[in-house]
Amino acid sequence: MVVEQQGACALKPAWHLPPQQQLPLGPAKKAKPQVSDGFTVKAMMKNSVVEIEKLDYHHYLPLFFDGLCEMTFPYEFFARQGIHDMLEHGGDKILPVIPQLIIPIKNALNLRNRQVICITLKVLQHLVMSADSVGEALVPYYRQILPVLNIFKNMNVNSGDGIDYSQHKRENIGDLIQETLEVFERYGGEDAYINIKYMVPTYQSCILN
Repeated sequence: MVVEQQGACALKPAWHLPPQQQLPLGPAKKAKPQVSDGFTVKAMMKNSVVEIEKLDYHHYLPLFFDGLCEMTFPYEFFARQGIHDMLEHGGDKILPVIPQLIIPIKNALNLRNRQVICITLKVLQHLVMSADSVGEALVPYYRQILPVLNIFKNMNVNSGDGIDYSQHKRENIGDLIQETLEVFERYGGEDAYINIKYMVPTYQSCILN
């Protein structure tokens, strides 16, 4: 009988044993990440990793810049996040796409919506600093980009609209325009300042002063 009882106990699953007799299960095995192409069904699966730098920048980056005109959540969020992610990982893929970005940038600024302008200015700053020679490549397009900035440059978003914390949120349109013009000058090469000054006469050099 004793032998039978021992045999019966040996057949019992581990969870029937007292805690002190149970063997440790060990750490759960993690699934290996699977590399997938961006914007596919596979890319949305768990443990999927998208290599952003391998995306077709000529196709996707202008598409996200078109989204700068969006003012409805979540579309405006997706566009903004997509732009910043691609600029962060794009490297030398960004410069050849610059001509395709000008019309979306111009369209966003020409909406003259303060929220859209603020978002676009932050994107422009990131764009200029994202890769070598991008700032210089933008200089010929100042005539298309800067006219709206000249209109809003001396406007303070706090004036009469009840926004008290705009400076902390970097939503003061006048300050953002000044920051953006300074970034243009610093990264735009030797012709940047004179071209900025032509389009925005009140701008004072951040390098010469």
